[in-house]
Amino acid sequence: MNSKKQIVEALAKVLPAEITAEQITKLIEKPKTSDLGDYAFPTFILAKTMHKAPNMIAEELVGQMDQTGFEKIVNTGAYINFFLDKAAFSDAILKEVLKEQDNYGNQNEGSGNVPIDMSSPNIAKPMSMGHLRSTVIGNSIAKILTKLGYSPIKINHLGDWGTQFGKLIVGYKMWGSKEDVEKDPINNLLKYYVRFHKEAEEKPELDDEARAWFKKMEDGDKEALALWTWFRSLSLSEFQKIYTRLGVEFDSFNGEAFYNDKMDAVIDTLEEKNLLKESQGAEIVDLSDLDLSPALIKKTDGATLYITRDLAAAIYRKNTYNFVKSLYVVGSEQSEHFKKLKAVLKMMGYDWSDDIHHIEFGLITNGGKKLSTRKGRVILLENVLNDAVDLAKKQIEEKNPDLKDKDQVAESVGVGAVVFHDLKNERRDSFDFNLEEVVRFEGETGPYVQYTNARALSILRKAGDVDFDGDLTLADPEAWDTLKMIQEFPEILSRAGRIYEPSVIAKYALKLAKSFNQYYAHSKILTEDDGRVARLALVKSVTIVLQISLALLGVKAPEEM
Repeated sequence: MNSKKQIVEALAKVLPAEITAEQITKLIEKPKTSDLGDYAFPTFILAKTMHKAPNMIAEELVGQMDQTGFEKIVNTGAYINFFLDKAAFSDAILKEVLKEQDNYGNQNEGSGNVPIDMSSPNIAKPMSMGHLRSTVIGNSIAKILTKLGYSPIKINHLGDWGTQFGKLIVGYKMWGSKEDVEKDPINNLLKYYVRFHKEAEEKPELDDEARAWFKKMEDGDKEALALWTWFRSLSLSEFQKIYTRLGVEFDSFNGEAFYNDKMDAVIDTLEEKNLLKESQGAEIVDLSDLDLSPALIKKTDGATLYITRDLAAAIYRKNTYNFVKSLYVVGSEQSEHFKKLKAVLKMMGYDWSDDIHHIEFGLITNGGKKLSTRKGRVILLENVLNDAVDLAKKQIEEKNPDLKDKDQVAESVGVGAVVFHDLKNERRDSFDFNLEEVVRFEGETGPYVQYTNARALSILRKAGDVDFDGDLTLADPEAWDTLKMIQEFPEILSRAGRIYEPSVIAKYALKLAKSFNQYYAHSKILTEDDGRVARLALVKSVTIVLQISLALLGVKAPEEM
């Protein structure tokens, strides 16, 4: 049931023909309170063409409108206010949600492959809070796009190549041991990396040594590659533990190293098209016409850079997946890099570069400072997840000590709190990381939504078997706002996918949970009367939509809390 469409059709019959259905749809508003109607249409834009005051236009148009299918249509000042037929609306919406179940909101907005470059931690460094954003934003966008008809391909473009591995090999050879690394791989490798940077400030010759070891890697030296392979496999198994807890899976772990043998073809194409220029011994693509600094393709020593690898990766992904769009979930500070990437691809003749989108996001800071692995200022994601789960356990022990599967529920609630906290923030916004804020269990949090769902499920358990096949007209006025919110879900989903913004879903879930809790506080849902089945149908519909919303964010929905 699409009540907006119903309103657009009613307005189209009385408005001037030049105003399109799309324009009408964009102008429709929601009044601040339900007593002013469910939707409103402002008539200000008609004043010039109709040569009348907006309030007179509103009155005139209401007089011409067919009110069939509405409770009433009235004018209030310059607005036309629409009151939906509550009986027909409630029966239609509840039946639709109960019929569709988990498929409610599914749409065919598009189709085709959508590679999503996401997470992409650096090998031999721990997953920090800084990696959380790309991972959970990318995962949620993939779930949203799936529900809209696309086929996402989640790619973990690992930072598994570069001079840092030369530094790591030097650090390991100077201060490390096989036993230490195997005992605690990530933390010990990080320790060598941080120590290298400190010592290199006093002994710059260490940097030369690191470059020499990386050159050995590039040249296929057995010892260098064996160490690199070992560091990579140890890191991946550690990363996988975090990904399992977050419920994130990938279709590809092809990182920077995968593109080593694919860059020559890129450079050949750039040369063929006369796009490469020499600048101070380096090779660049001049982008001054686009007000961008040059794209540095090859350094003076012949080494390639990130952009060379990213050009190879973009071409590989187009050839392999024939994508309809390609997304890069990468921090806002890389915005210029992606402008250059798209510009160079376009100059190479690849018009599909228009289908590449940088899904940028803001920083997580700590005390206003950027998290930095190199300086050792890092908040480990695993520690945050553990602390959140411990807090969830503590609260469960206090409030529901006899709960079954306490540890499993605490894991779902603690990890869910961390993920939801990130995703409720609009992705472009930066926020300062505060552990207490992340694991807060009251207010606008993931656990609040999870608890609302668990509460609604407990009502359904108390009700026993219910037959929802009959009339589901809901006469309870307290339910109206919740019903309307349920009907809005497909529109919310569509918007979240269109702008690649999981926070749209998170904020919607919070509003729906709040609306249902207000309804629950004012209504005797289980009372044996004629409206009982319809009220329980609403409760069931709320659980369906809350569970879909949480799943789209990558957050679990425990049945009991």
